[in-house]
Amino acid sequence: MPENNKGTRQQAPRRPSSSEVRPKSHAKSRATKKQERVEKKPQKEPGGCLWKILLVVLILLLAFGGSYIYYLMHTGKKAAENAYVADSRTKSELRDESVQPLTDNISIMIVGIDDSEKRNQGEGNSRSDALLVATLNNKEKSIKLLSIPRDSYAYIPEVGYKDKITHAHAYGGIDATRDTVEGLLNVPIDYYFRVNFDAFIEIVDALGGVTVDVPYEINELDENDKRTVHLMPGTQEVNGREALALARTRHQDSDVERGKRQQMILEAIAAKATSVTSFTKYDKVLKAVGNNMQTDMTFDEMKSLFAYLQNGMPDIESLSIKGFDDMSTGIYYYKLQDENLLATRQILQKHLGLLVDTQLELSEDEKEYMNGSSDTTDTSEDNTGFQSDYNRSSSGSSY
Repeated sequence: MPENNKGTRQQAPRRPSSSEVRPKSHAKSRATKKQERVEKKPQKEPGGCLWKILLVVLILLLAFGGSYIYYLMHTGKKAAENAYVADSRTKSELRDESVQPLTDNISIMIVGIDDSEKRNQGEGNSRSDALLVATLNNKEKSIKLLSIPRDSYAYIPEVGYKDKITHAHAYGGIDATRDTVEGLLNVPIDYYFRVNFDAFIEIVDALGGVTVDVPYEINELDENDKRTVHLMPGTQEVNGREALALARTRHQDSDVERGKRQQMILEAIAAKATSVTSFTKYDKVLKAVGNNMQTDMTFDEMKSLFAYLQNGMPDIESLSIKGFDDMSTGIYYYKLQDENLLATRQILQKHLGLLVDTQLELSEDEKEYMNGSSDTTDTSEDNTGFQSDYNRSSSGSSY
C-alpha cells in the first residue's frame, strides 16, 4: 500500500556539493539568458517607421494628384469645348494638306480683342488691340513669337485696300484678320486664338501674378477706363489689371515697343504656368481661358502642345518687324521696311519647314488694287522697291 504522507513535511531539495557545481564560466544567469533572447529578436532598421509614413503620404499624394489631374482634364476639356468654334476652312490655302500639331510644324495667330462697350468696341466691330503669330517647330520643340504692330499698313483682302492691320478684325473678324496676316507674311495660319482683355486679367490673377520688367513709371487706365494703375520702373510682380495696363500703354514709346512688352508678358505667363508652384492653379486658368477665348483648335489638338512643355519652358524667340512712322496723308501709319519684312518672312518660313521667299511679291489682288489706285502717299527714301509700291495707296479709314 502506498505510504501515507499526509501531514508529513517534504524535505527540501539537496544542494549539490562543491564538486558537482559546473564551472562558473559556463553558467548562465537569468540576466544573461534574457539578454540572449533580446539579441535573437530581429532589429528594426533605423527610420523604418519613417519610410512607412512617407509611403502612406506618397500614396495619398498620388491619389489626390490623380484625382486632381482627372479634374484638370475634365475642366480643360470643358473649357476647350466652350472656346471651340468650328472653322469653315479645313486648311490654309498656303498648305498642300492639313497639319497635325502632334507631328507637324504649325502656326498660331493670337488676336487680343478689346470688347469694351464703353469704347463702343462690342464684339461685332472690335479692332484687334494685339496681334501675334507663333510658329512651332515640332522637332526642335521651339517657338518663334512675332508681334505685328497694330498700325502696320497692310493690304486687307476683305475690303480690297490697304489700311491699318488692326482694322481687319473690325471689317471681317477672324477670317479677315487671318487672310491679311497670311498675305503680309506669306506663311499659313493653321490655328487662331481670339482672346479678350478679361481673359488676360483672369489668367494672370489665377497664376498669382507674373514677374515683369517695367521700363518706366506708368500711370495708365485700367480695364474700366479709370486711371488707377500706377507702376514704378524695375522688375516686379504685377497682377492682371497691372499686366494689362503695361501691355497696352504706348504713350511714352511706340507701337513696336508695346509689342515687345506684350511678348515679354506672354513669356512671363508661360514661365509661371510651367512652374511647379502653378500646378494647383491650373483649374482657375482653364476656366478663365474657356470663358474668354475663341479658337478653332480642338481639345485633342491642344493636348498635343503639351509635348512642348515636357522639358520645362520651351525656347521662345521674340521677333518684331522694323518700320517707320508715316503721317504723309494726315493719318498715322506704321509702314514696314521691305528688307526687314522679307527677313521676317524667311525666318518664319524656315522655322515651319516651308519654301523660303527670295523676294517680296504682291498678291494678284494687291496688284489689281495697286493698278487702280492713285498715288496719294509720300514714299520716303528709306522705303524703296516693293515697299514703296506696297505702301502707295489711299486709305479707307481715318482712325
